[in-house]
Amino acid sequence: MEITGKIKKIGEEKTFGTSGFRKRELVVTTNEQYPQMIMVEFVQDKCELLNNYQAGQDVKVAVNLRGREWINPQGEAVYFNTIQGWRIEALQDNGNAGASAMPPMDSFETTSNIDDAEPDDLPF
Repeated sequence: MEITGKIKKIGEEKTFGTSGFRKRELVVTTNEQYPQMIMVEFVQDKCELLNNYQAGQDVKVAVNLRGREWINPQGEAVYFNTIQGWRIEALQDNGNAGASAMPPMDSFETTSNIDDAEPDDLPF
């Protein structure tokens, strides 16, 4: 999945536990009729991907949705979701954020002419 929008905030890298687990949070404001502020986590070696970005930049972020179950002390199952980023790229600031990168149909080159093709043996 991908999220496209403008960087609102990039958090500092945080380290947890004795294992040295690292996490860094990014907030992206989407380009929709009703913009959403989506928090994306980058973990471990992916934290460095955010070093070359700053608030205000238009970006496209590739994400995975993660979910997990936790059994609380009362024995009830509680569920948590996480949006985890694994790639980020800057978008050109030309007003086409989120637009398809496909060229217009008239710019495609044709490699063969239908009239020149040999007939096939298929009945359809």
